[in-house]
Amino acid sequence: MKTQCNEQLFTFQSQNRREISATFDGGTITTDGGALLLRETERLTGIIAGFAKCFTDHRDPDLIEHTVEQLIAQRIYALALGYEDLNDHDTLRHDPLLAVLAGKDDPTGNDRIRERDKGKALAGKSTLNRLELTPVRANSSSRYKKITINRKMVDEFFVNVFIRSYDKAPERIIIDLDATDDTIHGEQSGRFFHGYYGNYCYLPLYIFCGEHLLCARLRPSDIDASAGSVKELERIISQIRQSWPDVRFIIRGDCGFCREHIMYWCENNNVDYVFGLAKNERLTVELAQELMQAKEQYEQTGKAARIFKDFTYQTLESWSRSRRVVGKAEHLDKGQNPRFVVTSLSNQRYDARCLYEQLYCGRGDMENRIKEQQLCLFADRTSAATMRANQLRLWFSSVAYTLMTALRRLGLKNTELATARCDTIRLKLLKIGAQIRVTVRKVWVSLSQSWPYRDVFVMVYRQLQALRPVRLRC
Repeated sequence: MKTQCNEQLFTFQSQNRREISATFDGGTITTDGGALLLRETERLTGIIAGFAKCFTDHRDPDLIEHTVEQLIAQRIYALALGYEDLNDHDTLRHDPLLAVLAGKDDPTGNDRIRERDKGKALAGKSTLNRLELTPVRANSSSRYKKITINRKMVDEFFVNVFIRSYDKAPERIIIDLDATDDTIHGEQSGRFFHGYYGNYCYLPLYIFCGEHLLCARLRPSDIDASAGSVKELERIISQIRQSWPDVRFIIRGDCGFCREHIMYWCENNNVDYVFGLAKNERLTVELAQELMQAKEQYEQTGKAARIFKDFTYQTLESWSRSRRVVGKAEHLDKGQNPRFVVTSLSNQRYDARCLYEQLYCGRGDMENRIKEQQLCLFADRTSAATMRANQLRLWFSSVAYTLMTALRRLGLKNTELATARCDTIRLKLLKIGAQIRVTVRKVWVSLSQSWPYRDVFVMVYRQLQALRPVRLRC
């Protein structure tokens, strides 16, 4: 039975002769009415369902009220909608629309077994955190935490999502690698101080192909930025080649990934690469004439000048062979700005300017994708005590990102939000006030009539409805 109480009246400054007052009597209202579009995206792609298959549930089926898929869906949809903290779910568990998204049969929660849970269709924080806190070797004999995750299946899942997003095999795939800091403030496992970033942090490795996330690996920060890259590239490229045996690969990365073992592996596995190359005295001398020419052009025009040089270079000790290097002799207002890249690509396929300006500099978009995941989808909320739990939080954020990018790719094309960031999509398309009415046969969602992005919503809905589901193969 619902609590009976007197509604408090809130009186605000009047508007001319009209009084303005408010009460909490509008019925069941959600602020996330547009999330139904995310549910349609999930229907088409099966992203959340595919991720849920990476978990094993050792709980007694007769005692379960929230399935693993429902728990994971609740967590991922909440992240996509801007609810970053597990504590938020003690309030969100009352939201019937989120219950619809999570797949609950009764979104009102009146079918709950215990009386104290009536009206709360979803799981609270104490139930959800069992996903993160389950030990690696948990089984049906464990007392409380019995939901385990298969890390190998998760790795394969992200690559499968990428493969299934294509109607046919592409001719070429460009894979970007980057590492970034994930600042931590507690005593988490794997906590180390990183001199470059000047903080205690993790050093996650990200691998993208365009906007598609292929890998998000949480790592301690007491390692080289490139650590583990060959292992990740080997499994990703091997999995892709099983579906697309003839596709060509180009690997891109900054100078933190210009390592002999990575280049050697690429050269022996029919994979091309272009990496930033840290400047040194020998490289600068090689570019001396071009730097002088760039300076003369700058002095004549007053504008930044660039001249490129293509040459062969080998380090004194670390490289096993000589390789093609492209040097950029640039002169700016602040002075000389020489830059270098090393590549396995021939100058017949890419001349020096094209290689640097179009191919190598294109990797900068990956940094935007990392920022999008960290700033918009809370990939940096790694405050759990263990690396395992924090890795799972990173994966939850990664799946939320994957779902949002699928919505952007499938539903937002040809709209004003086609290239919008996740937080902009959330604000303008998903955050819609709506009244929820649940009957025996239907869930009625009455969206705000005054919503300014109504036409965009209609267009996105129609585009999603016109597509056929493409389910993941697990």
